[in-house]
Amino acid sequence: MADHRTLVLMRHGKSSYPEGIRDHERPLADRGLREARIGGEWLRENVPPIEAVLCSTSRRTVETLAATAIEAPTGFEKSIYGGSPADVINAVRTTSESVRTLLVVGHEPGVPWTALDLASNENSEAAGRIKDKFPTSAIAVLSVPVPWAELDDAVATLLEFHVPR
Repeated sequence: MADHRTLVLMRHGKSSYPEGIRDHERPLADRGLREARIGGEWLRENVPPIEAVLCSTSRRTVETLAATAIEAPTGFEKSIYGGSPADVINAVRTTSESVRTLLVVGHEPGVPWTALDLASNENSEAAGRIKDKFPTSAIAVLSVPVPWAELDDAVATLLEFHVPR
């Protein structure tokens, strides 16, 4: 299908809570680094090659992306930090139409809510698992049958939900 794209939404890894550090600057915990590495391995084995990344500007999302070892052109988007589904979708809409597989690294609740808002199959088993919990380092994979600029609610199909442990 000429317009088929793959959107991968990943929540940052488990962060630590050092005293005196602002939320935006919180680093990953050792567990977060390990699970993000496992997530990166899963992505390389289970989704088409990632051609671009949109990443929140927070330290924990940047460290998550680094730990995945995904190498693709990356845009750092402040709007994803604390962003609503509309903010995340608007960021995705700016992606070049030449990109077939896009990874977004963000936060809860923006990432899981975006996955559910985009999914036309919101009653699927994967959607049910997302509604229950979208843990740190979790990954939602969606098939998008329209150009990025036309991304909207209920236009995609939720293919998979994976929690790398």
